[in-house]
Formats: sequence, structure tokens, C-alpha cells
Amino acid sequence: MPREFLEIARATPFIRGVVGWADVTAPSVGDAIDAFRAAPGGDRLVGIRHQVHDEPDPDWLLRSDVARGIRAAGAAGLAYDLLIRPRELPAALALARRLPDIRFVIDHLAKPPIASGDLEPWRSRIAGFGELEHVACKVSGLVTEAAWTSWSRADLQPYVDHAIDVFGSGRLVFGSDWPVCLLAASYRQVVEAARTTLEGLSGAERAAIFGDNAVRIYRI
Repeated sequence: MPREFLEIARATPFIRGVVGWADVTAPSVGDAIDAFRAAPGGDRLVGIRHQVHDEPDPDWLLRSDVARGIRAAGAAGLAYDLLIRPRELPAALALARRLPDIRFVIDHLAKPPIASGDLEPWRSRIAGFGELEHVACKVSGLVTEAAWTSWSRADLQPYVDHAIDVFGSGRLVFGSDWPVCLLAASYRQVVEAARTTLEGLSGAERAAIFGDNAVRIYRI
């Protein structure tokens, strides 16, 4: 993870947490995390992630060196974000069951195929996380999985509803996915889409998703 990100976080008071990248397969990943923490702005580091969905092997998360690196992140007090698609959900579920002491966060609802309107196999594969209290999920990145120029709230609603059923309001976290979201929507449109798809929840539940849960899960 470039140290410039931590420098920016240090200089920007409203940035309260940064999820960065580290090579979790490296034997020295613990030292790398310590170096990030010691750098200016390192106190803002709250989690680590890797673009797992770009790995050729759908079972990459089940490698022993990956598990060792994720344990090192957890030992440093960090959460581990799972940047995956439906293809990697079975491996992610097996990993989460093996590592109950790690705080996991699934990014972007695991990128369901919103543009096609298909719910399976995403719906069945993500359902298993409902029993794992140490796994949360971000309501984020949805507009870029939908049709960029013609998406609507109705396109997103079935996926958000299922996420609520699986994780409940206590394990969902809003994320804007800015600036990537700009491919399909403005920041304001993304926030409004989240508000409307979650409007069936109580005010306290929405407040949790839009802030309180992130503070707790990432230990901000």
C-alpha cells in the first residue's frame, strides 16, 4: 500500500479509517503492516484487502500462505476485506469458518450480477454467511454492477433485500465506492440509492448501516 495514502489520511481530518493493500502471501506481511502503522497517518489503517476476484484460482483464499497472512493482519488488530465475486464466495465462506477470530467484511455484496438480473448462484452462496457473526458486508459498488446508463432502484432492491435477510442491519455497512462509482452514478445518486433501498428499516437500523457499524467493525 503506497504510504502516500496514509499521508493523505493524516492530513485529512474527516478520513477516519483506511483499508489498504499488503501482500498477505509474503512471510514478512507482519513487518509490512508494522511499517504502515509506524508511518505518518498509520494510525488510520483499519483493514487490509486484496483483489481476490482477479486471481485465476477461485480457491486462492484457501491457500495456507493466504490464511497465514490474514491471521497476521488480524493479530495486528485489522479487519480483512473480501473483494470477491460470486465465484469466490464458497472459498470465502470456508475461510471465514476456519478463522472465527478474524473480522471479515465482504465488499460490494460480493458483486452480484445486477445488470443481468440474475440472483443465483450469488443468493445461495452468500446465504451461508448469515450464521457467521464475525463477517459483515458492505452495501457498496452496486451501481457499477448494474447497467451503467439505465440502472434504477428496482434493479438494486432484490440484492439489498437479500443482504438484509442474511446479515441483518447490525452487519451491513454503507460504502460509496467513490470514485469508481462515477462510472455509473454521482456520489449523491449512490447515497440516495442506498437510502431508498434501505428505507424499510428503522431509523436506528439505517444509522447503524450508515456509520455506527463501521465504527464498531473497523474499531475506528
